[in-house]
Amino acid sequence: MPDTVMLTINGHPVIVPDGSSVATAVAISGAMAFRRSVHGEPRAPLCGMGICFECRVTINGQSHTRSCQIVCQNGMDVQTDE
Repeated sequence: MPDTVMLTINGHPVIVPDGSSVATAVAISGAMAFRRSVHGEPRAPLCGMGICFECRVTINGQSHTRSCQIVCQNGMDVQTDE
């Protein structure tokens, strides 16, 4: 099993340790917002355990996915509302 995983965040390759959450990968990527509120304010993870829904991103075309609950896999395509 590889020690790292490579995925793309907003079109940019990101390498993270195997077992990392997508939320971790987004934070490492330097994205300024995971999503935007209805008023356009940047939002990011708050609880880290899937309760607050602030970490929602689009993963492989599936919108509103809680990034703190998904483990990174090679080749994932993640889009934020940056």
